[in-house]
Amino acid sequence: MSKLPPTEQSGHHDGLHQMSVGELVSAMNSVDQEALDAVSNCKPQIEAFINTLVPRMSNGGRLFYVGAGTSGRLGVVDASECPPTFGVEHSRVVGLIAGGDSAIRKAVEGAEDSHTQGWDDLVSQNIGEHDTVVGIAASGRTPYVVGALKEARNKGILTGCITCNPGTAVAANSDHPIEAITGPEFVTGSTRLKAGTATKLVLNMITTIAMIQLGHVKGNRMVDMQLSNKKLVERGTRMVAEVTGVSEEEAKALLLKHGSVRNAVDAHRNAHN
Repeated sequence: MSKLPPTEQSGHHDGLHQMSVGELVSAMNSVDQEALDAVSNCKPQIEAFINTLVPRMSNGGRLFYVGAGTSGRLGVVDASECPPTFGVEHSRVVGLIAGGDSAIRKAVEGAEDSHTQGWDDLVSQNIGEHDTVVGIAASGRTPYVVGALKEARNKGILTGCITCNPGTAVAANSDHPIEAITGPEFVTGSTRLKAGTATKLVLNMITTIAMIQLGHVKGNRMVDMQLSNKKLVERGTRMVAEVTGVSEEEAKALLLKHGSVRNAVDAHRNAHN
């Protein structure tokens, strides 16, 4: 039998069923640090990918995440947060999961085993040469993801991947592989744990840094965020007040009139120049 990949190997902690809650909390916390270390070790890979991604998105290209199971869900979550956080269209960052949207809540048996469905799902989104595809697979071998990356690359589309094992098929089919090697899981093979945490951290970096570079953040403020609930209106009001120096009442009026922190601040500056 060939050697198991790190994410499938047994970890240092055994006899979990015999440990107290306090012991389990401490043990998990100590193991989780390895996810942070794994991401730190692949910072150059992340930087290189983002530096290639941003010019493409500046020219109208879209970012697609392709994954299955936990990896797919993490991609969908990250993509779905971009419109409210950065005020971009829903089509700018798209998360595709094996089995379709119903798989976000409930696993669709066998969906990830298709070598062709990933590319078919990209085609249904009118994937083009200026777009970018990131395959997400902790194992690095998910057929749904490998097939999508292989076909995208054959078509000259920029590809990247996030995986938590070394020397994988998804990396071999990516122009920019990001390999956050997290090692054995606390519960053997449960990659929703450390691998999932590392994946989420990398996704945070990709979209947040890309959106900063694309101008959707000023200082450290989400100036284009959508005002979709009371909390966000209150946050936007504080931002406008801090930047312009007006009262919160006036800041809120400016915000609601102009629809975003950016537009409210610009309107105030134009009126006082």
